Amino acid sequence: MEWFGDPAVWLPWTFAALMGLSILVYVVLDGFDLGVGLLFPFASDAEKDRMIASIGPFWDANETWLVLAIGILLVAFPVAHGLILTSLYLPVFLLLLGLILRGVSFEFRVKAHVRYKERWNLAFWGGSLMASLSQGFMLGLYVMGLEWSWATVAFASLTAVFLTVGYSFIGACWIIIKTEGPLQRKAVEWARGGIWGVILGIGAISAASPLVSPRIWGKWLGWPESLLLAPLPVLSAALIAFLWWKLRRMPYDDDRWNWTPFAAAMAIFALAFLGLAYSFYPYVVPERLTIYEAASAPEALFIIFIGTLVVLPTIVAYTALAYWIFRGKAQDLTYD
Repeated sequence: MEWFGDPAVWLPWTFAALMGLSILVYVVLDGFDLGVGLLFPFASDAEKDRMIASIGPFWDANETWLVLAIGILLVAFPVAHGLILTSLYLPVFLLLLGLILRGVSFEFRVKAHVRYKERWNLAFWGGSLMASLSQGFMLGLYVMGLEWSWATVAFASLTAVFLTVGYSFIGACWIIIKTEGPLQRKAVEWARGGIWGVILGIGAISAASPLVSPRIWGKWLGWPESLLLAPLPVLSAALIAFLWWKLRRMPYDDDRWNWTPFAAAMAIFALAFLGLAYSFYPYVVPERLTIYEAASAPEALFIIFIGTLVVLPTIVAYTALAYWIFRGKAQDLTYD
């Protein structure tokens, strides 16, 4: 009860949890629409139009979660915000550039003259690739403690590739849900290949995390701390085996179970995120700054908390409404 009665304790923890939740939701939701863009080179012109239609009603709502996460970092943990963004200035710049390029291309590919459409398709793919690689690089560098060296940059580059392939995998699973016919069958083939990137990416980060931190080594391999982590790799392995089995039997003619690979992929991403959160807690900057050291004053956090009680349900409702209204198979996307 004392823990809950002290705002200096529960408010930083609450905002850290909200920021983590926002990042997780963003990675899953915007991850699939980035993945759809990454798959553009493997699709025909007509298939690209249908792929765009499958994410058209959702991508704005998806990116709202990134804005929320960065907003929480800025107002609740300003010291960490300055340290993290200073260390990651270049990949953050490339991320924003990629997201801007995606947004512009999304609109202009429909409205531009037909002879320029392929250029905007290429720009949409390039923006998706740039944003995905930037996010993966930032994740890798964060795992390595935000230190710039040849070794950390090499690991971050490897993570960038794996996360990009992971996004293309979850994007393919989304296309399986939202389309039918030849494009759906093609998406199943994409997902069968992309699952290897998910396996390798999770394996690489899992192998590196305990090596860069004695504290994480103790959490993962010490006794009895390792008992808390044990269910995560077991569940992840089970989900990957399920995906492998399911994708070998898809797509189903009645379309009844074609949503299951996407649901399993979301669960794998969530388990991987929980593993990272368990590993780095209570640090917001690995081995350098805890959430309690980086947090704003309790009085300021309480005011922000009241605002969050209004903003967060609004974002959740807006996102849920978008997915409910535009459920079902993707139709032709028009701007009439």
